[in-house]
Amino acid sequence: MRGEIRFLLDDAPRSLSQLDPTMTLLDYLRQVEHLTGTKEGCNEGDCGACTVVVARPQAGRLHYRAVNACIQFLGTLDGCQLLTVEHLAKAGQLHPVQQAMVDCHGSQCGFCTPGFVMSLFAMTRDHESVPDESTIDDVLAGNLCRCTGYAPIVRAAQQAYTLDPRDDAFAANDSATLKQLIALQDGESIGIGDGLRRFFAPAGLDDLAALYEANPDATLTAGATDVGLWVTKDMKRPHTLIYTGRVVELARIEETGDSVEIGAGATYTDAMAKLARHYPDMNEVIRRLGSLQIRNVGTLGGNVANGSPIGDSPPLLIAAGATLHLRKGRVRRSLPLEDFFLAYGRQDRAPGELLERITLPLPAANTQFRAYKVSKRFDQDITAVLGAFNLTLEDGKVAAARLAYGGLAAVPKRAEKAESALVGRPWSEPTVTQAMAALAEDFQPISDWRAGKDYRLKVAQNLLRRCYIETTEPATATRLAGRARFGS
Repeated sequence: MRGEIRFLLDDAPRSLSQLDPTMTLLDYLRQVEHLTGTKEGCNEGDCGACTVVVARPQAGRLHYRAVNACIQFLGTLDGCQLLTVEHLAKAGQLHPVQQAMVDCHGSQCGFCTPGFVMSLFAMTRDHESVPDESTIDDVLAGNLCRCTGYAPIVRAAQQAYTLDPRDDAFAANDSATLKQLIALQDGESIGIGDGLRRFFAPAGLDDLAALYEANPDATLTAGATDVGLWVTKDMKRPHTLIYTGRVVELARIEETGDSVEIGAGATYTDAMAKLARHYPDMNEVIRRLGSLQIRNVGTLGGNVANGSPIGDSPPLLIAAGATLHLRKGRVRRSLPLEDFFLAYGRQDRAPGELLERITLPLPAANTQFRAYKVSKRFDQDITAVLGAFNLTLEDGKVAAARLAYGGLAAVPKRAEKAESALVGRPWSEPTVTQAMAALAEDFQPISDWRAGKDYRLKVAQNLLRRCYIETTEPATATRLAGRARFGS
């Protein structure tokens, strides 16, 4: 087991054998490397002022991803390149993104500007030609600015593609950087710490399973989009962290004849490409559950395994009939996702047992899948009510129904009485009205700062009606203008 992490800071090698397992990239950059261009704003992955870019080798090329430095742990950088706003200008020449921000007056107070620059830099590495404004909006949704009104920044995003590409030194250095990073991929597991607490990064699934079985009290983390907040907001310091991001088996997404197998470590960004083909609405809800920075590191498996009653992916997956595959040591078992959640804060997962993958059935030709998220803010906001509906319609009748909701109970769950009111009956207004009434028996929502109980129930009922309208009157406008079927 290797006792150090190795990565590139721009093009400079770094090797660390002693570190606080919960040190964030932000603290490392500012306190150790004295690179203060990366700013601390919210310290919880919302505002984007801390955005940096991490490059990883994948399938023979470099993949550049924007991430929130404030909640990403330093140990996750092994085998990667870390880039900050200080690294973009080369030999006194601004990067095209930086020059475009200057030319388009995309900065005022400047506090948020480094984060915007890094998000746009990652965009130019990911999109060879200028994206449409909707894509640019998605890229910038995780970067907040109180000064500019965003229009100048959007113009800068577009103009960056018109400047001389020879000014982008990173394009010329891709092959050399890729070679350096590949040389760091030794396939060894990592064990490191600060003398009191430990950080492990196993390199394979068998190593992960054995390590977690031997350390059942350890905290598993993938993207740290949840665990990172334990550290920055709750001031917790887990004694042992096990990072799953180096386990390539967990990142696999494979389509079989009738299902998609999604590794528990697959990021939202990687999973969305498959989901968009088969479940457009599922893809759209995931697009809204967090910023691009969050989706670049957060995982579907992590969203399920942490058991939150307001996690956005479990209701979607429950409605689709997903199955979980768990492992403890060498012992594996499977169960329907809907049976995984036992009570608030309790899941059917033993100490030392990890989620390995999720099986998502592909929709049949006669099914209708709809999903809607209701929140106070459109982008990256906590859900007040989420409804997911999977209906099999045959000869005008409901042959099968799976209705799942999040935010209405202590766990995400199916609306079994509402399902019973639908199955075997005509897919009609009277049938839907009865099912809507049955939802009051399925759920007794609570009131909190996100929404009141009466509002939640009414919204849950109206989402089912909306599903009916969309499947019977497709010409009726039910989505935000300009997003066609997408947008809630």
